[in-house]
Amino acid sequence: MNLQKRPKVPVTCMLNINEIFGPTIQGEGKLVGTPSIFIRFANCNFKCQGFNVEYETPSGIKKVSCDSYYAVDKSFKNEWLNINYKQIINEVSKLMPDYKIDIVITGGEPLLYWKHEEFQDLLKYYILNGHKVTIETNASIDIELDKDYHKNILFSMSVKLSNSLETLKKRVNINTITNILKNNSESYLKFVINEDFIEKAEEEIEDIIKKIPICCVYIMPLGNTNKEINTNCESIINLAIKNGYKYCDRLHIRVWDSKRGV
Repeated sequence: MNLQKRPKVPVTCMLNINEIFGPTIQGEGKLVGTPSIFIRFANCNFKCQGFNVEYETPSGIKKVSCDSYYAVDKSFKNEWLNINYKQIINEVSKLMPDYKIDIVITGGEPLLYWKHEEFQDLLKYYILNGHKVTIETNASIDIELDKDYHKNILFSMSVKLSNSLETLKKRVNINTITNILKNNSESYLKFVINEDFIEKAEEEIEDIIKKIPICCVYIMPLGNTNKEINTNCESIINLAIKNGYKYCDRLHIRVWDSKRGV
């Protein structure tokens, strides 16, 4: 569902939402292929210009960023909504099938909202109502996992490597990664890698995983189109085999290319 088409609500509401869509499938990570509804939060603490996805802002300025630029770049803020958790639940309910579908909280960077009561109410609602909840995060933000329901969240931690062009100090938060893995043992890391970054990626991933508790490590090919995924996938598969990582394709891009909201 494209929330741009819906009427705006008062700015006093605290959750910035870029889009809500589904039912679709999870395209990445441990639960790839699982039917899911996505709630995409707006705003991010990264730009990831190194991922080199070209786009144009509503005012016609050409830029590069990650493939979720429309949830990151504030040039698109007129497409975002400020809504409360009950309004989000209402929108999601219109998409619900008649089974307990997974809920994926994504972005942008959703952990920017972690300390907001409305965000916690949203998580609690879906967890206590029997939904599997995944939070897709760059895991760079300090959070407290002090509620019982927090232990039921699956954190898909897409920690950024230097190919993102973000600084090491900003992109790798060992304390947060460790905290999440100690409290949520099923959570995992995933890294996006391009073909000509293999050697450096291997070095950087090993440096991260030797500092944290043992966990599953997924590596994925960089790309916003099927063609780009095809270019990068074979070398990423070979890297996974060499190091015992799990290769994960980007199924949503394979099927729908760069189309949004599917």
